[in-house]
Amino acid sequence: MLENFIILLAIFIGLEFFESNWQKEQSFYGMLKNNYQVYEKNLILYLCMHPAFFFTLYLSVAHNLFDIWIVTIVAMKFFEIIFKLSLMEKIKKDEPITDLIPQDIPVSFLLRYTNVILYPLAFVFSVL
Repeated sequence: MLENFIILLAIFIGLEFFESNWQKEQSFYGMLKNNYQVYEKNLILYLCMHPAFFFTLYLSVAHNLFDIWIVTIVAMKFFEIIFKLSLMEKIKKDEPITDLIPQDIPVSFLLRYTNVILYPLAFVFSVL
């Protein structure tokens, strides 16, 4: 049982690192640019670039985890993807990025990898 939990946690952390690294940039505008480049190629590809969301859904259903921690992870990831998709649609319609997000926010190392700490930690609380 403990080995399975550690394997699932390691996979979750790895997927979160993957998501953080493909979007990696020094500013929020840069992150949006990276997101838009993938979105522009294919919507399905864009969704596949968020594997931690689908893994969280798998964990929730396959392991019957429906407590507040896992539901929070699913909801936050869902709203993050929806928010980014709405931004991608607006960028596609040539709306100026400064109208959408008035200020370019620098993305520090800590901010970039917050998801790698928070989501797996919430998963650990969910299992406990």
